[in-house]
Amino acid sequence: VFLERRMRAVIRCVLFDFGGVIAEEGFRRALVEAARRHGLDADTLLGQAMDAVYESGFVLGRGDEDDFWAVLQAKASLPEDFSTFRDRVLQGFELRPSMLALVDELRQRGLTVAILSDQTHWLDELDRRDGIYRHFDRVFNSYYLGKGKRDPTLFRDVLSELGFAPEESLFVDDSAGHVERARAMGLEAVHCPDPSPCIEEVRRQVGIEGS
Repeated sequence: VFLERRMRAVIRCVLFDFGGVIAEEGFRRALVEAARRHGLDADTLLGQAMDAVYESGFVLGRGDEDDFWAVLQAKASLPEDFSTFRDRVLQGFELRPSMLALVDELRQRGLTVAILSDQTHWLDELDRRDGIYRHFDRVFNSYYLGKGKRDPTLFRDVLSELGFAPEESLFVDDSAGHVERARAMGLEAVHCPDPSPCIEEVRRQVGIEGS
């Protein structure tokens, strides 16, 4: 019996999440530290904050910082000053040089490389501080798109704008849920909870393993 093997498409586009991949996850870090300071359960507070950033519309550009903070306080009664919390979030987003080196290498090899992140206008502030955007061909931020990665059609929209088919595209994220949604839309995807094995897997996926 003849079995026809479908050849895998060459990866031409790589989409990277920002927090937790390109940089340490400042939002998560600030919340874990806040939970520790106030004797709260960190996982519960993280879940409440992630729900709040969506329910308030902040991460989709439909609400602002005050809306987010009001929703979170209604859920968690977090005894924090927002301005201090905000500063801690931004301080926690520390760039990972090894990931930026990978991004630069991929671009030098002719791949299109973009950020695809559920973020707010805080990402623009981080760019002004750290010069993030110059490493990427494009930046897709849910705050300006009005759609986040909880909606899998976002992947279709982004790839349509970039001009790549899903099978030509690789998505890298620290969220297993986002990775599964990307795969369901036909993209190759790498779950990236830790930088070093993630870097090796991305290199393997694009065909530069060991080079």
